[in-house]
Amino acid sequence: MSGVLLYCRAGFESECAAEIQEKAAALGIYGYCKTQPDSAVVVFHCKDEEADHIGRKLSIQQLVFARQLIVLVAECNDLPVDDRVSPLVAALDGMQLCGKLWVESADTNAGRSLSALCKGITNPLRKALRTKELLTPQEVDNRPVLHVMFRSTSSALVGYSYSYNHAPYIMGIPRIRAPKLSPSRSAAKLAEAFKVMVPAQELEQRVSSGMNAVDLGACPGGWTSVLVAQGMMVSAVDNGAIDEKLMETGQVTHYREDGFVFRPKRRNVQWLVCDMVEKPVRVAHLMTDWFLEGYCENAIFNLKLPMKKRYAAVQQYLEAIKERLYEAEMRGWELTARHLYHDREEVTVYLRKKLKS
Repeated sequence: MSGVLLYCRAGFESECAAEIQEKAAALGIYGYCKTQPDSAVVVFHCKDEEADHIGRKLSIQQLVFARQLIVLVAECNDLPVDDRVSPLVAALDGMQLCGKLWVESADTNAGRSLSALCKGITNPLRKALRTKELLTPQEVDNRPVLHVMFRSTSSALVGYSYSYNHAPYIMGIPRIRAPKLSPSRSAAKLAEAFKVMVPAQELEQRVSSGMNAVDLGACPGGWTSVLVAQGMMVSAVDNGAIDEKLMETGQVTHYREDGFVFRPKRRNVQWLVCDMVEKPVRVAHLMTDWFLEGYCENAIFNLKLPMKKRYAAVQQYLEAIKERLYEAEMRGWELTARHLYHDREEVTVYLRKKLKS
């Protein structure tokens, strides 16, 4: 079996499939996708060398709907209950040396029911792979990760991802802890965005204590709590109330104003965040205004998705932002979007100024 395996949120398989086909075509690679509704996985079929090229060259950060990007090696079916390890190891004969083993399942109810199997087989499989010199004696970060994705108790897909071009989390899902002061679950979305979307090598420069931040549509303060936890001074803009415990920190100033009208008195804001339930075109326009007018250096915001043609809609939103930046002849910016684990019918967008070298 040859191709690329991608993980996504259940219900977004068609968006993930459309995206990988478009991105692969841009690399001159043409294939076809196999998907099943609500399976949370997509398989893009192409030639072996083409799949490896995608695994090397198609940055996971360029993908909106894919959580993980895996080069497929084999499909193992009819695995015997009494010995699943031997046929899995046999299927990897001739495989390049890998540095880690991740045994996974799809992010669905059926997939989660396989978690005990995944956990139980990991150590025996790791030992057998090391015996066959398919896995390094100790885990290392500079070798590919070997993925075994169980689809059922008797079927698994096997592949690898490159350490420099994958989501560094099992199943592509990061572990996120919302701040203790968070008054809503929405905080997890911004916490995940900081962890997943801000380049690790830039995190210390971009996110640090003492920075000024603005949260538009802040009520009741979920996203504000993440900024407060980072030690930032936050202007929380909303006509509604902000959680009292957040106000007691002394780091939050509440402005009872319309988020579409508010502007800070000074252009000294490092972070602008926004999770308003508004038309995505309107939110995208507002965020771009702030950026073009020099009010912020980084902006993370959510854009709500339509019920149909969601991938096309995301492309339209992002292109509209890019066109305005190009028209204004603005230089030194970067734009990415991801459908995060804590997102539902929305995508998270990160617009930022490039750091000076």
